[in-house]
Amino acid sequence: MSTATTETTAEEHQLRTEVTASLQEGTQVSLRARDHAFTIDEPADLGGADAGANPVEHLLAALGSCQAITYSVWAEKLGLRLDDVDITLTGDIDLRGFFGLAETIRPGYSNIDVNVTISGPETAETYDALIDTVEKHCPVLDNLAATVPVNTSVTVA
Repeated sequence: MSTATTETTAEEHQLRTEVTASLQEGTQVSLRARDHAFTIDEPADLGGADAGANPVEHLLAALGSCQAITYSVWAEKLGLRLDDVDITLTGDIDLRGFFGLAETIRPGYSNIDVNVTISGPETAETYDALIDTVEKHCPVLDNLAATVPVNTSVTVA
């Protein structure tokens, strides 16, 4: 008697993503992700032309959108109904770290606050379980919360 299994291998679920970034002029950066192009820039008060959201705003956008998607995916997987998911993210940065004005100040966010509002017909306890699941399975949150190795190679042409 043979038993069917639904287990899959790690290789079946591997995804390698790629984004290319090219400095244009000033602080404008042209980016491509698959067939999508977008621009990142700094606001005028940070020396840019404000042609797009800046990198740290994109980081918040990545976290917020990933959490919203993770809510949707896991609500469906768990058979839960969500009517609305709205997320507001804020982060605090001390620019002295970025500009090298204080060696003890880190250049990135000192904290990120995520305010999620969900609505739907399920019980509060059911949504609490969904919230816990999202916190465990959101890839961008995982990347921010855990130390992720970043390997950089630079070619001087």
